[in-house]
Amino acid sequence: MIRKLLTVVEDTLQEANQVVRPPTRKAAAIAVIWNPYVDRQSDDLSELVEIGEQLGALLGERAVAALGIAPGDVQSYGKAAIVGADGELEHAAAVLHPKLGAPLRRAVGGGAALVPSAKKRGGLGAAIDVPLGHKDAAFVRSHFDAMEIRVPDAPRRDEIVVAVVVTDSGRPLPRIGGLTVAQIEGKDGLR
Repeated sequence: MIRKLLTVVEDTLQEANQVVRPPTRKAAAIAVIWNPYVDRQSDDLSELVEIGEQLGALLGERAVAALGIAPGDVQSYGKAAIVGADGELEHAAAVLHPKLGAPLRRAVGGGAALVPSAKKRGGLGAAIDVPLGHKDAAFVRSHFDAMEIRVPDAPRRDEIVVAVVVTDSGRPLPRIGGLTVAQIEGKDGLR
């Protein structure tokens, strides 16, 4: 079902003419998969739900490995999908929502907060911003961010691009206040 796997690492070394120490790092792990529901309407999308579970582990592990850090050192995460022209937005939702989160959380050493997500329909080379938030506390403003991903030859009409992004930090030079990483309680996924 997987046609292609990609991994992209982004290191931000400077922001606003200032050196960022340590550099902020993001890694996207991306899969291009065939959509088994393209030629048929079905109320049962369990095949995509199961694929989502497999991709949560595969992509989460690949993204963490790309950063070269221990799973517990991941600070934020996010997920997104682009469904090809012959698919439905619900197909992207079936991959992302019911089961992708649990194996992703295992891959990143936990995660009490919801995994931010985005989905859209698009053609070859369509871009999507994968939203990011702190994995244990949604109210940590320094970790509200995104990473744009795209695959030049995907999604084809019968494919879905699925992406997971993880980081080892928040945005470069955060200074808008709010809950800090040091203040996280990690009890409710919010604070």
